[in-house]
Amino acid sequence: MRRTPLLLAALAITMTVTACSTGGAQRSDTAHAPVRHHGDTPWSGGDETATEDDPRSTFGVDIDTASYGYARRLIMDGQLPEQTAVRPEEFVNSFRQDYTEPAGDGFAVHVDGARLPDTHEASGQVRLMRVGLQTRSEDEESRPDAALTFVVDVSGSMDEPGRLDLVKDALHTLVDQLRRTDSIAIVAFSHRARVVREMTRLSDADKLHDAIDSLQTEDSTNLEAGLVLGYRVARDGFRPGKTNRVIVLSDGLANTGATKAEPILRRVRDEAEKEISLLGVGVGSEYGDELMEQLADKGDGFVVYVSERAQARKVFARQLPATLSVRALDAKVQVSFEPKTVRSYRLIGYDNRAIDDEDFRDDRVDGGEVGPGHSVTALYAVRLADEPSPSARVAGVHVRWTDPGNHEAAEAYESVTVTDLNRAFRDASPRLRTCYAAAYFAQALQDGPSGREVRLDDLAAIAERAGAATDDVEVKDLAKVIHLAAELR
Repeated sequence: MRRTPLLLAALAITMTVTACSTGGAQRSDTAHAPVRHHGDTPWSGGDETATEDDPRSTFGVDIDTASYGYARRLIMDGQLPEQTAVRPEEFVNSFRQDYTEPAGDGFAVHVDGARLPDTHEASGQVRLMRVGLQTRSEDEESRPDAALTFVVDVSGSMDEPGRLDLVKDALHTLVDQLRRTDSIAIVAFSHRARVVREMTRLSDADKLHDAIDSLQTEDSTNLEAGLVLGYRVARDGFRPGKTNRVIVLSDGLANTGATKAEPILRRVRDEAEKEISLLGVGVGSEYGDELMEQLADKGDGFVVYVSERAQARKVFARQLPATLSVRALDAKVQVSFEPKTVRSYRLIGYDNRAIDDEDFRDDRVDGGEVGPGHSVTALYAVRLADEPSPSARVAGVHVRWTDPGNHEAAEAYESVTVTDLNRAFRDASPRLRTCYAAAYFAQALQDGPSGREVRLDDLAAIAERAGAATDDVEVKDLAKVIHLAAELR
């Protein structure tokens, strides 16, 4: 059988950015904070927040990238994505940032910004502000062993080329790549779920390869049954002190049993609270993006979408598939803006990750899990007061997380001034310009007020120049995707 690293590369990302060590704090049923929706302000474009009304912006770290991957697939196939499937933060976090790493666990915090480009139609003193987080890298030898339960969709819709065949190739490659002391279990589901292979050490790889070869498509999609059985198998094969994960590989098109995230997760909550988090890998030209994204977010996990071998190989080249440990648990960000300096602000994306300001230091409230060597980026559109002092502080950025070693809360802090945001856009770093192009591309696809401030051809040109400056093929590819989207509108 021909074996490729397509899903292996995606799994490398999911396991890198979400895996957590055992012994983490238990979460109550009320740990997920309600989403806070900011209202209109007299000078807003519709979704800005007046600093005098609420000077703090608080959100849980989110490092999903599936929204960009799926949108790219559709655009390459000649179709624009649904507006509701576009999440700007996932577009931004699909691209590398080159932030400096910290010396220990937790985060290095980077804050910078720039004026908007001349091609951007915005009034007033609007600046782009970037909040960047970076964790320390880890080598393969120092990570704990892993016990991974793969829950594989074998419903009829997975028969399309690029779905189950892609999953099987990737699982074969994964078996060949992981340590002999790691363990894998396989559960398959269609109208019902069944154990294809109980938890098995990689030292017995032939049995795992045989189990993967046996996977064949059947009929309907009962994702609920697959996850319930998958968590049961993961619980039975739980390895204390190791990395324990359930990883669902599916097109997300559930049509039997519970088809919404909350009822499904309610069935597996007890197991999930035993430090078995949920990771998702989406495949297929028709893809249940909303279900997969909600499952991952509410299951303390992460989701990516994969479709192309070449793209996955590039990801695999810079993400080790076996970096399964964690640098920070329940990471949250709170940005405190100075009312005398900032009239209003707008967080670009993270709509379903907002947290009440007063819950920032409530460690029962869920945040995001971030693994070794990973970056997280959030962008703000900041409207400054008229003629502020160059030395005036714009905002302070606090990041809070739980240390994976001692399970105690830790924080890091950085601040930013007007001077830091006043550089011309052309003088900003190529990575910041890439963030701008990706974020406003997403907003243009959403067709909201902010997206109408830009033209796709201008964004493509910005991405082209950033790609040339970094020689980053993924940024160059972003420019091509934006050009194609412009032709489809």
